[in-house]
Amino acid sequence: MSVKALNSKEVARKVIEKKELFILDVRNEGDFADWKIEGENFDYFNIPYFELLDGVEEIMSEIPVDKDVLVVCAKEGSSMMVAEMLSDEGLNVAYLEGGMKAWSEYLEPIKVGDLKDGGELYQFVRLGKGCLSYMVVSNGEAAIIDATRMTDVFVNFASEIGANFTHVFDTHLHADHISGGRKIAEATGATYWLPPKDAEEVVFEYAALEGGNDVQIGNSTINIHALYTPGHTIGSTSFVIDEKYLLSGDILFIDSIGRPDLAGLAEDWVGDLRESLYKRYRELSEELMVLPAHFMIIEELNEDGSVAEKLGTLFAQNHGLNIEDEHEFRSMVTENLPPQPNAYQEIRETNMGKINPDEEKQREMEIGPNRCAVR
Repeated sequence: MSVKALNSKEVARKVIEKKELFILDVRNEGDFADWKIEGENFDYFNIPYFELLDGVEEIMSEIPVDKDVLVVCAKEGSSMMVAEMLSDEGLNVAYLEGGMKAWSEYLEPIKVGDLKDGGELYQFVRLGKGCLSYMVVSNGEAAIIDATRMTDVFVNFASEIGANFTHVFDTHLHADHISGGRKIAEATGATYWLPPKDAEEVVFEYAALEGGNDVQIGNSTINIHALYTPGHTIGSTSFVIDEKYLLSGDILFIDSIGRPDLAGLAEDWVGDLRESLYKRYRELSEELMVLPAHFMIIEELNEDGSVAEKLGTLFAQNHGLNIEDEHEFRSMVTENLPPQPNAYQEIRETNMGKINPDEEKQREMEIGPNRCAVR
């Protein structure tokens, strides 16, 4: 039997459509335990490929014959070899094209909704990393919010729908992934906005993103009125778009809240985090649709693959929004922190413009799951 390759887009559809898939992951056990392709109806078997160099006979009983089987490794080569060995044994299997490296970089564009006066809002879901980026399109103009470093995806998408970038935003200085915002702004002539309290060490020019800014994109307004929401970083800023959507950055997620320690200031910032979530967000309409900059677990995806929920629902269901005692909140936030993101300090310095690693180094810096939330 011939061995076929599945690309990341095809695997993404299986994730979103909750299809069954059996993944044979041939990376090292530690890498698999740290980060894998998540799917609600996926089953897994992990064995390092070097244990299969003499043949796959010992694992034949582990591989189902009634499910789609995908062999996965870091960069493709090992999974292709193992898939060919399984095929020689009569099994019908596929391997992941480009490996986990390609999976980490894939973005799935999903239309979130229509805006007033003919605008549209899109969410770009980075399934392999948990990052969420946004594009506001209105009357031939486009704004991108929290862009990842895979800038071609956004530029090509805007070109296909006939829109030109006029504004680029980062809700905060990211520490778990490299922003593509400045690169897009430089390539298109768009204005690049950053919260000034997060930008004190940046070495490039930017527009100051502060409470009270109203930015027009075609016929749509991005309203940053009184939504300075520190806590994840000291400059974290939220947006309301069209009086309908709340872009919460890394302050509030669907199933958790943002961690305050990625600049080493958890004790200093936890009070800001509580005030942003428990006071400033409480003043907003509960009908606003929350659109965060990350998701943590695959169960947060909606039926169409988007990540979005009403603010009122989160006030009712998100544990991080329902801790009345301030001391209990403080201890939960500072004592339940997952490991720091991979290379987070280098990522922060890259986003400040202080260092400029090449593409392969940037890829290495980002490998692994996102870790922006309190557990």
